[in-house]
Amino acid sequence: MYAQERQRQILAALEESGSVAVTELAERFEVTTETVRRDLDQLASAALLQRVHGGAVPRRTDSVEPDLATRSTTNTPAKARIAAAAARLLPSDPRTALLVDAGTTTAALLPHLAGRRGPLLTNAPAIAQAALSHPDLEVQILPGRLRATTQAAVGSTTVDALRRLHPEVAVLGCNGMTAAGFTTPDVDEAAVKAAMVAAADHRIMLADSSKAGVTQLVTFAAIADVDVLVTDDGLSDPAERSLRDQGIEVVRA
Repeated sequence: MYAQERQRQILAALEESGSVAVTELAERFEVTTETVRRDLDQLASAALLQRVHGGAVPRRTDSVEPDLATRSTTNTPAKARIAAAAARLLPSDPRTALLVDAGTTTAALLPHLAGRRGPLLTNAPAIAQAALSHPDLEVQILPGRLRATTQAAVGSTTVDALRRLHPEVAVLGCNGMTAAGFTTPDVDEAAVKAAMVAAADHRIMLADSSKAGVTQLVTFAAIADVDVLVTDDGLSDPAERSLRDQGIEVVRA
C-alpha cells in the first residue's frame, strides 16, 4: 500500500474513532511502527491531525476562531444545501416553536421559514433581524451578553432564560464534531448550546463536513444527545457510520 492511501485510511480511522494508536495502525497496515510514526508526523505537519504520545487525535482549531463575517463566506454552497435539507425535517405544523442557534449555517435556514407562524427564538440578533422578513413569525430574542466573535448572546442570563423555555425543535450549530461529541471553543457559548439541547424536545444539528474530525475546547453535547445531524456529502462513510453507531440520524445534503 502506498503512503498516500495509508494516510487517507489513517484519517478515516481518526474521523471514525476519535483517536488512533501507532501500534494498532502498524498491525492493521502490516508495517513497522516507525513507518506509522512518519505517516502521523507528515499528517500533523499538514495540520490534518494532532500528534500525542503513542498516536494521534483530531486536530484542534480553537486557537483561531473565525469571526461571523469570515464564516459567512466559507462553504456557502454546502451550508445552503444543509439548510434546505434541514427545512424539510421541520414539523409540518407551522405553529411549532423553533429555537435557532447563532451561526451562519443556522442562519441559512431563514429563507425556508416562509409560512411558519410559531415563535422563533434565537440568541443571535442577526438571525432575529432577518426573521422579521417573515411577518407571521413571532420573533423572540434571548437576553445576554453579546460575544463579539459570533455575535451571539451568552452568559448566565441566556442560560437562565433557556431553562424556562420548552420549544419543540432546536436547530443548532457547532465548531467541531467527533464520535466523542459536538464541541465549540468558548465556555460561555458551550453553556448556551448545552441549555438549548436540554430545552428542546427535538434537536437538529447543522454542520458542514469540514467540522468532522475537529475537536474544540468544550464539548456541549454527546452525539446521542442530538436527534439528527444534517451535513454535506463531504462527510466520509466511516465518519457517518461512527456517528450513526452513536444513535444519531445523519442526513447528507
